[in-house]
Amino acid sequence: MDLDLRKLRYFVTVADLLHFGRAADELHIAQPVLSRQIRALEQDLGASLFTRDRHGVELTDAGRQLLADAGPLLASTHAIRRRVSAAASGKRRLMVGFRAGIAVTPAARAFEDRHPDMVVDVQRIEGDDQAAMLLDGRIDVGYVRLPIDEAGLRVTPLYAEPRVAVLPAGHRFAAKEEVTEADLAGETLVWHGDPSTQPTKRPLPNAGYPVRGVDETLEHVGAGRGISFLARSASVFYSHPDVVYVPIPDLAPDQVCLAVAASHTSPVVDDFVTAAQSTAKITAECGNYEMWQLDGDAVTRHA
Repeated sequence: MDLDLRKLRYFVTVADLLHFGRAADELHIAQPVLSRQIRALEQDLGASLFTRDRHGVELTDAGRQLLADAGPLLASTHAIRRRVSAAASGKRRLMVGFRAGIAVTPAARAFEDRHPDMVVDVQRIEGDDQAAMLLDGRIDVGYVRLPIDEAGLRVTPLYAEPRVAVLPAGHRFAAKEEVTEADLAGETLVWHGDPSTQPTKRPLPNAGYPVRGVDETLEHVGAGRGISFLARSASVFYSHPDVVYVPIPDLAPDQVCLAVAASHTSPVVDDFVTAAQSTAKITAECGNYEMWQLDGDAVTRHA
């Protein structure tokens, strides 16, 4: 049985909204048609995907599993369309995403030496969209920072870099050569993600500001709304008159990896991965910090 992608898209819309009427409006189809399509999908799969009662619509265990699997699958179909369209137009480009503070140039030069007929294009990505952009084909390969949802991805460790504390210029520790986690106990943290992703052994209270990226982080810290932590390369690539960077050696290092959609099998992409691995030390040096090598779960300095 082949899975009907149209029915799957209908399912995802209902699962996201948990309301058949609103889902039908968003899909621009009649609600009875949508209900029939969902029932047909349930028959195809031999499983009930939703429970419906007077309290509303909820996902079953089978529905939650399908929703988890559907995202990468639908994203890969978008990626296929993008790549076919690019090939049909004669474009020979490799789109590389990168997080703030990561230099793509060393790998791009090594890759283009081997593929002079191709151009490496680059696009800045943020933590909350790095997986999605890989899966739907907006980028072919990405320099990502952990954590990342690895479902549907091939993730290759490259290196790790130390972190720095990001403090308001008037902070009591702003002039110190380095700080410890203990020094910062009780501080309010400007953080972009779930508290569980904090690199600290003792999580700090979140300031509650929805930040995306380094620029917004620096603005909030500079305004005195809290402190933050960034990879040390931020201190090289980003400056702010109201912010200082202070090393914090006992903080877990930031891990940089290369990620590719598992469905995106291509010798060209593999060649870029090879170029990125061979130039990882140069990339690290662009951030003006010593090389830290990832070896399984261990992180060690590289001489």
